[in-house]
Amino acid sequence: MNRLAHETSPYLLQHADNPVDWWPWSAEAFEAARTANRPVLLSVGYSSCHWCHVMAHESFEDRATADFLNEHFVSVKVDREERPDVDAVYMEAVQAATGQGGWPMTVFLTPDAEPFYFGTYFPPDPRHGMPSFRQVLEGVRSAWADRRGEVAEVAGKIVRDLAQREISHQGSQPPGEQELAQALLGLTREYDPQRGGFGGAPKFPPSMVIEFLLRHHARTGADGALQMAADTCERMARGGLYDQLGGGFARYSVDRDWVVPHFEKMLYDNALLCRAYAHLWRATGSELARRVALETADFMVRELRTGEGGFASALDADSDDGTGRHVEGAYYVWTPAQLREVLGDDADLAAQYFGVTAEGTFEHGQSVLQLPQQEGVFDAEKIESVKRRLLAERAGRPAPGRDDKVVAAWNGLAVAALAETGAYFDRPDLVEAAVGAADLLVRLHLDDHARLARTSRDGRTGAHAGVLEDYGDVAEGFLALASVTGEGVWLDFAGLLLDHVLARFTDPETGALYDTASDAEQLIRRPQDPTDNAAPSGWTAAAGALLGYAAHTGSEAHRTAAERASGVVRTLGPRVPRFVGWGLAVAEALLDGPREVAVVGPDAQDPATAALHRTALLGTAPGAVVAAGTVGSDEFPLLADRPLVGGAAAAYVCRNFTCDAPTTDPERLRAALGD
Repeated sequence: MNRLAHETSPYLLQHADNPVDWWPWSAEAFEAARTANRPVLLSVGYSSCHWCHVMAHESFEDRATADFLNEHFVSVKVDREERPDVDAVYMEAVQAATGQGGWPMTVFLTPDAEPFYFGTYFPPDPRHGMPSFRQVLEGVRSAWADRRGEVAEVAGKIVRDLAQREISHQGSQPPGEQELAQALLGLTREYDPQRGGFGGAPKFPPSMVIEFLLRHHARTGADGALQMAADTCERMARGGLYDQLGGGFARYSVDRDWVVPHFEKMLYDNALLCRAYAHLWRATGSELARRVALETADFMVRELRTGEGGFASALDADSDDGTGRHVEGAYYVWTPAQLREVLGDDADLAAQYFGVTAEGTFEHGQSVLQLPQQEGVFDAEKIESVKRRLLAERAGRPAPGRDDKVVAAWNGLAVAALAETGAYFDRPDLVEAAVGAADLLVRLHLDDHARLARTSRDGRTGAHAGVLEDYGDVAEGFLALASVTGEGVWLDFAGLLLDHVLARFTDPETGALYDTASDAEQLIRRPQDPTDNAAPSGWTAAAGALLGYAAHTGSEAHRTAAERASGVVRTLGPRVPRFVGWGLAVAEALLDGPREVAVVGPDAQDPATAALHRTALLGTAPGAVVAAGTVGSDEFPLLADRPLVGGAAAAYVCRNFTCDAPTTDPERLRAALGD
């Protein structure tokens, strides 16, 4: 056992038995390097990363490699999901130096944590133009021993270059109509009309861009925006990216057609896509969107919920293929022979329905299940029988490993998705699951000063402080839960988190946001990234939550902070709209108001109140906030001074300091929230 044996991260624990004398990221590790006069090997990955596992098996489990590392280096292992700040700082350096990045990330540092040599995966033997890991280690050791001055010069230059890469968002004016129209035009140019989605291979699910497109359509009526969102959602749901048997989405597609996924399933992808499909159903009534939203929600609850009520981070891409080898996708793929073994006479039907071919759509004659477009009508009852039998057979296969650490930010995304999906489709069990995860975040991740811990596992709080995305996404989840449940305590908790955003993450001069708090551990650079990648950036997540909280409370400070933070979207939106989708969605809400809806009723069981509340939640107005309660309630600021109308439940809709006349009619409320 090495020093990782007592960590909470499953990724670090996977390396606890390595012969490498690993350290976790700590001041003690760098002090040890300074004392021993050695360079630091920083290895960054995460639990469900396929090539991280490969490099671990090839190099970190190899005794000769480990002995060389232990003699000449201080080796530090980091879980990027647990320390996104460390990952961000050194990934920026890797990308600046090499033009690309990825995981595993391999960086060599001085004892002052300054990087001087970079890479990602290194093979055990030279191949495809890459040096072997051992060659890299010997080269770095030689440079450290014989050319120390040159190493120090390179490291110093890299740190200086990083310090100069400050974000300039050219003022705090949020984007207007022109910038959002330019962003839509840019997306149209990158759209793949034959296959849905944007760009080429590999293709990632553009969940935040879909949210922008849906909001833009709701605000402007632009049919092209809705068409891009709907067609992309359909193609993803029909492809191998989506698990046709168990629900839920894989991380990305390796091809342009959504056929072959990278099979790991991440909580953040599934939370974001669950919400996007629920919102697509809200806008269109699409039965496919309804099915996918519910199946994805059920997948999260069934396969990712932990014993404490939170949600695990991910399922691995790899699993045992039945021979003792861990193979990517083994749990999910099928051959015609396997279909015949399980289904007998129904095998040909299943092969046609799911696109399983003799040559295979994946590797070694295996196929990823899809729903290809085809002529003819299938017997729905027969197909359901086929799915049940295949799912039961699959359940007997060795399951992929699960990274069961609870990440605050991603649980915030899950809370929002499950709360809204449960409310839309009359699934109180999903709302209860959202409440359970929110309770865990308050109970375990929030300290007495309302500061967030980044992770927990098995009921034990992790040692690392929450970053901006944790505060933004958890606040977003709490705001959604407040709107769905009518419990104002969630609004209060969101406010506590957002007070930290204002005080500890915001530049008071410019309104720019930082990924780490002002009192967090000081790295070689304070990370700051407004671009949305796999999940909303901390910057845009916080901007959205600040805006929602301001709409609920009338707080000018939070509204101003949201507007100033959105200034960066004015710059990035027209230039790189694919990478600021959530920022554009927040901008749509700013332009629309957002609308503030208060629903008051005579008592909690009143059917008319429930009907108005549901109608308010189903409104498509971008970023609208909903407060529901009994007359005279002090649960929400929006309920103050809102009387019943003729003794009946009523809804009040306001925006931009102007309110409509209250209504008791759900149809009139629907019209007020859909134009």
